[in-house]
Amino acid sequence: MTEREPPRNFLEQIVESHLRDGTHGGQVVTRFPPEPNGYLHIGHAKSICLNFGIAQKYGGVCHLRMDDTNPLAEEVEFVESIQADVRWLGFDWGEHFFFASAYYERLYELAVGLIKAGKAYVDDQSVEAIRAGRGTLTAPGTPSPWRDRSVEENLSLFAQMRAGAFPDGSKVLRAKIDMGARNILMRDPLMYRIRHAHHHRTGDTWCIYPMYDFAHGLSDAIEGITHSICTLEFENNRELYDWFVANTGIQPQPKQYEFARLNIDYMVMSKRKLKQLVDEAHVDGWDDPRMPTVAGLRRRGFTPESIRAFAEMVGVTKANTTIDYAKLEFAIRDDLNHTVSRVMAVVDPLEVVITNYPEGQTESLDCALYPHDHPLEGSRAVPFGRTIYIDRSDFAAEPPKGWRRLAPGVEVRLRYAYFVTCERVITDADGQVVRLECRYDPATRGGAAPDNRKVAGTLHWVAAEGAVPAEFRLYDRLFTEAAPGARTGDPLDDLNPESLTVQRGWVEPSIAAHPAGTRYQFERTGYFISDSEDSQPGGLVFNRIVTLRDTWAKQVSKADAAPAAASQAPAARRAEKARPAKRTKAQIRAHERAADPALAARYATYQADLGLDEETADLLTGEAAVADLFDQARAAYAGDLAGLAKWFVNELAGALGDRDTATLPTDGAALAALVALVDAGTVTSRAAKDVLEVLLAEGGAPAAIVKARGLEVLDDSDALARTIDGVVAAHADMAARFRGGEQKLFGFFIGQVMQATGGKADPKAVRALLTARLTA
Repeated sequence: MTEREPPRNFLEQIVESHLRDGTHGGQVVTRFPPEPNGYLHIGHAKSICLNFGIAQKYGGVCHLRMDDTNPLAEEVEFVESIQADVRWLGFDWGEHFFFASAYYERLYELAVGLIKAGKAYVDDQSVEAIRAGRGTLTAPGTPSPWRDRSVEENLSLFAQMRAGAFPDGSKVLRAKIDMGARNILMRDPLMYRIRHAHHHRTGDTWCIYPMYDFAHGLSDAIEGITHSICTLEFENNRELYDWFVANTGIQPQPKQYEFARLNIDYMVMSKRKLKQLVDEAHVDGWDDPRMPTVAGLRRRGFTPESIRAFAEMVGVTKANTTIDYAKLEFAIRDDLNHTVSRVMAVVDPLEVVITNYPEGQTESLDCALYPHDHPLEGSRAVPFGRTIYIDRSDFAAEPPKGWRRLAPGVEVRLRYAYFVTCERVITDADGQVVRLECRYDPATRGGAAPDNRKVAGTLHWVAAEGAVPAEFRLYDRLFTEAAPGARTGDPLDDLNPESLTVQRGWVEPSIAAHPAGTRYQFERTGYFISDSEDSQPGGLVFNRIVTLRDTWAKQVSKADAAPAAASQAPAARRAEKARPAKRTKAQIRAHERAADPALAARYATYQADLGLDEETADLLTGEAAVADLFDQARAAYAGDLAGLAKWFVNELAGALGDRDTATLPTDGAALAALVALVDAGTVTSRAAKDVLEVLLAEGGAPAAIVKARGLEVLDDSDALARTIDGVVAAHADMAARFRGGEQKLFGFFIGQVMQATGGKADPKAVRALLTARLTA
C-alpha cells in the first residue's frame, strides 16, 4: 500500500480521524449536489475538487446528485451542463449519478411519519404571514393558528395536497419544532409547498415539492453519505439538517461539515445575478468568456488543470476571505507556460515596408515553438518578406525617454529575423501613422549581428505574405470594482464597459489549419485560444485567456497594454491627453520611479549595463523592495542575469501575490540560491515552486528545504518509466488520439507525468521516455 500524503486541511483531518476510529465503517462517501437551475461557476468548481478529491484520496466515492426540488427553475440543459463541467474538470462519478426527485416517494413517507409523530402540521397561512410570524433575533415567533391541528386532520390535508386538491400557495407543510428557538431556522420551517408545475423528470406526477432543508439531509441519508460537505452559509442550517435526520429516524445518519465559500474579487458568484447578466444580455450567454462559470472559463481558454491548481492554491478554511483575482490568473499562466507553443500574431497592425529587401522575394525562417529551457521541443517555418506587420504599440513617432522599441532612426531586432532601422514615417490626413519604411541589415539573419552591436529591443511581427486575418477578442474583468455592487447595492452599476475589446489583425500561417480550441502564447502579447464556437478556417477568432504577466502594483485600476498613443502623431496625442484616463499599472510603476531617483537609475542600469529589455526592467523597478531583492540576488548569482530576471518577473511575481515584499522572511541571496538549484538540475522548475512557497512563508535555505521535503530531481529511470506507463494506461483514449496524429496531446502527457511525480522528474528524461512509450 502506498503511503498517503498528510492531510492538507481540517476536513481531511476529520476524515482521517473517522477512518482511524472506524466511524462510518471505514467508508468515505461524499457528494456534490447542485441545483440544476443554472450553470456551475468557479465556486462550484472548488467544491467539486474538494468533494471528489477527498473521495479519491481516501479510496471512497463521490456522488453527483441533482437537487431538483424546484420545477420552476430547473431545466435539462442545466443538468447536462453540470455533467459536462464535472467531467471536464477531470472527475467521474461512475455509477453514482442521482436525482433528489428519485426520492420523492420516500421523502413523502418520511414527512407522513413526522405528521404521525406530531412533529409536522399543515399550515393555511400565506408565505408572507408565515415570514412575519417567525419573529426576530430578539423576539420569539408567533405560533400559527393551525399549529395544533390533529394528526388525523394533518394527514388528510397533506394527502389532499398531494392529490392536487388545493391551489398554489394555499397550504404548506411545516415542521413543528420551537417558535422560540434562538436559531430562527428552527421556528417551524417549511417542509413542502404546493406547485402545480411540470417537472423535467417526474412530469406532472407531483404537485407538492419538498423544501431544500427537508430534502437535502434526508437525500444524504438515503445515499449513505458519510461526509456532507457544504459552504459556511449553511452553518446555521446544520441544526435543522440534524433535526430532520434524527426525528425521521432514517439510517444511516450523516453529518454536515462547512468550509468557507470561494469569493474572488471582481467577480459575482450569485446564480441569481449571473442569470440576470444572461437574461438582460449584459453578456453573450452562460458561456461568455467574461463569466465566472465553468463553461465561460472553458471557452475563455482556462484548462481543467489550472482550475484544480487554483482550488488547491486557495486551500480550505473556515474563515470567509476574498481571493485576489491575480491568483486565478497566475494558475492559468503557470499551466500554459509549460504546455503551449509560442507563435506570432499582430493584434493592432502597423504596416512596415523594408525598402532594401528585394521585391517579390520571400524566405522561410525556422522558428522555435518553445523557449530553450522548456521540456517540449519543436519548430515551425515562418515566411519573411519585404512587407510585414508589427503591433502599433511597438512604434513611437516621438519616443519618450527610455523607449526601447521602434522609432525614427532607431534599430530593433525582428524576432528570429533581422535588425531593421526606421527611416521614414507615413501618416494620413489626420496625422495617424499608416506605414513605416525601414532598412534591414542582411548580415543579421537570425537576430544577431557579426559585430555584436546592441539594439533597442526585440519585436514580434507577421509577414504580409501568407498572413492569416484574425479577430482578437481581448477580454478583461467584467466589473470595474473589486467588490461589485458594494457602493450601490447593485453589481450591474459596476459593469466594465471595456470588458471586451475586439481587434482585427494577423497571425502567422503555421496555425491556420489548427483545430478550434488550440491554445497558444502569442509572443509578447498574451495567451490565447481559438474560439470553440466562432473560429473557422479562413475566419479565425482568438480569445485572450490572460496577459503574459501581472505586476506587483499595489493599486490597480485596470490591467491594459501600453497605450497606443505612443504611435500617434503629435496632434493626435495632444487630443488623447485631453481625455481623463485611469492610471494603468505601467503608469503607476513609472510614477514610483519619477518619485525615486535611485529607482529610476536602476531602471536605466538594468537596460544599459545588464542588457535587460525595457519591459523586464520596468517590472523589476516598479517598487524599491522588488529592485532590492533583485540586486541582492544578482550579487549572489553566478549564472545568466537575463535568466534570473526572467525568473523574477515570471515565477516570483505570481508567487508573491498580495504579500508585502518589504517584510518577506527571505532575501535575494536565498532566491538566487533557488534559481541556481534549478540551473544545476538539482530540482525541476515545478518543484522549485514548492520551495519558493516555503521561502516566502517561512524563509530558510533552499537546499535544506529541498532535502527535507524530498524534492530532488527523480533520477530513477525505472521508477519514471513505471509512472509513464501508468499515465499512458490511465489515458489510453488520448494515447490512441496522439498516435493517430494529434501531436499537440504530447504536452498533456508531459503535464500528467510531471504531476504524477510531484514535479520532481527531469523534463528532458520525461520527454525521451514518453516519446519512446507513445511511439512504440
